[in-house]
Parts: sequence; C-alpha cells; structure tokens
Amino acid sequence: MKIKTALTIAGSDSSGRAGIQVDLKTMTMNGVYAMSAVTALTAQNTMGVAAIQESSPDFLKEQIDAIFEDIYPDAVKIGMVSSVDLIRIISERLRYYDAKNVVLDPVMVATSGSPLMQNDAVQTLMEELFPIATLITPNIPEAEILSGHKIVSKNDMISAVKTINAMCNCSVLLKGGHRTNDADDLLYSDENLVWIKGVRIDNPNSHGTGCTLSSAIASNLAKGFTLIESVQRAKDYITDALAAQLNLGHGAGPLNHAFYIKGKYAEEKK
Repeated sequence: MKIKTALTIAGSDSSGRAGIQVDLKTMTMNGVYAMSAVTALTAQNTMGVAAIQESSPDFLKEQIDAIFEDIYPDAVKIGMVSSVDLIRIISERLRYYDAKNVVLDPVMVATSGSPLMQNDAVQTLMEELFPIATLITPNIPEAEILSGHKIVSKNDMISAVKTINAMCNCSVLLKGGHRTNDADDLLYSDENLVWIKGVRIDNPNSHGTGCTLSSAIASNLAKGFTLIESVQRAKDYITDALAAQLNLGHGAGPLNHAFYIKGKYAEEKK
C-alpha cells in the first residue's frame, strides 16, 4: 500500500493545540502520512507558555536529512521558526532536496498581538523561505507587517496580497479571520484573485487555526489537488473542526481535529 506523505517543520506544543501536534493530527485526518522536524520544544497549556527550548541548527538539519533520505515528502509545511540560523538551515536543506509543495505559515504575531520574531528573523524568512514557497498564509497582522499596509477592508486585503506577492514571487493566501464581519480569505495566485468564502463559527476555542489550515492545504497539495481546491478543502475542514465545539482546558482551547473519526477504535466505553 502506498500513501502520499507530508512533512511539518515547526515547534512542539505540549498541550496539543498548535505546532507539530496539530499539524500531525491535521495531516492524518486529511489522508496523508505525516512526518515532523522539530524546531523547538515548548512547555505550555491553554493558559500560557512556561518555557521554550530551541533545537540546534545541526540537529534540525539531521532531522530534515533523515526524512528526505528515506521517505521523500510530497508536501512540506513550515510553521514557527524564530531564529535566523534555523531559517537558513531549512532553506538550505529544502533547496538541496528540491522540496515540492512548500506551504509556509509565517508565524510572526501571537494571538495577543505580541511579536514572535525579531526583525532580522523576519527579513531572513522573507529572503530565504519565501522564494521556495508554493504558498504563504499570513493572517491580517502578519500581512500588515509584510506589506506595510493597514488592513481594515477587503480592498486593503487586495492591495496587501498584491504587494506581498510582488515581494515573494509566490502565491499568497491572506486569512481574513481577524476581521469581525466575515471569515473570507483571499488567494492571489498567477495574478488571479479568488475569494475563499468562510462561515464564521462562534467558538472561543480556536487556538491553532493557522497551523491547521496550512497543514490541511499541504496535505491536499500532496494528494494532487490544485491550489484553489486545496485551499477550499482546507477551509471546509477547519470550519467543521471549529463547529465540533470542543471545550478543553481553562484558557483558549484547541479545535477538535478528529471530529470525523467514527471507527470502532474511536468509540468510548459504554
């Protein structure tokens, strides 16, 4: 039996709400074999982050090499990478292996609004990883940083994606979840603008939505769907995961990525 494969290069979230834990769950639920290269370990839960321990560049290189030399991934998702040295290692190894279907989630700003990357790391991300990405998936605060535009309207979103595309020379999906009146995303690819319609779900437990969306897109690209199809399928998946209304923890909880598991091994004791 053969199955399509996907690699996530991201940090670990010990609470399972984001990072590689969410990526692995999402990829599995979207029908691909999931693998990971860990950029950092974190000790965190729904109430906050207690500690972070970053991987060394050499160890991250060994992880990436081990994967590509044995099970070559059909797609790669890149999540939070906060240091210049790790960004450069990822860029060098993905170029070396001619990685396909690279989806980059440029995690720069926390949900609270706090910056997660230093300016030199943002610049290195743009220089090293944007050129090899098939798609980047910034949210509105991240797109404001990248484009230099304030985004409050759909016309602002159009202006921002065109500016970012001109800078990175890859497709851009601007996520509209930070807008209050709708949940529509904007895809700009090959000079075409496509609005990806979304349903706003009233669910306070939405931590990890960015990781989920980018991983689902990568999974669908790995399976051979077009970029537009992959984005729409990923959007539908995340909407259903939010609609499942999972409620865990005392703070911002996770999505229910496994909402569609109905087999006998998922049954609870009666």
